[in-house]
Amino acid sequence: MALTFELDPSVDLTLRDGILDLWADVSNAGGSVGFVPPVSRETVRPELVKHFTAMAEGRTRLLVGRDEDGTVAATAFLAHNTHRLMAHWLWLYTVMVHPGHQGKGYGRDLLTAAADAARGLDGIEAIRLTCRGGEGLERFYGSCGYKEVGRVPDAIRVAPGDDRDDITMLLPLGRLD
Repeated sequence: MALTFELDPSVDLTLRDGILDLWADVSNAGGSVGFVPPVSRETVRPELVKHFTAMAEGRTRLLVGRDEDGTVAATAFLAHNTHRLMAHWLWLYTVMVHPGHQGKGYGRDLLTAAADAARGLDGIEAIRLTCRGGEGLERFYGSCGYKEVGRVPDAIRVAPGDDRDDITMLLPLGRLD
């Protein structure tokens, strides 16, 4: 069964807790979403608060995917670029699909929903994201239409002696003239 996506859902305790659970579960399964396992919900909470603050300030939008039970199964945050000369593209970050739902095409569905959401925003022509090298993520994003446009070698230190590239990917959405 497909996920149901919602842009800018109302944030309540159920949604907050669902995202905390998702983020901890993805991180603990080895997902590249800003943490190295093991993590707890309390470890993730300050980062989620930062995301919610950016949402309250109108700088960030939340896209949530829920499974057939209504449980948060996927998320992505769309962040407006604050530089006046770069307002025609946005950042996509904290892209997550619950490990129990991986392999079902939900990641591809999430990226499609994010692109559709971005196309619905005035003046947005492209989406940029970064991903951690060494995980094969650039191949996945590439299969979804993103192109690698930059790479900083060894920019992400996962652990002592385990440095990974920081890879920038771009999805052109086309001009909205």
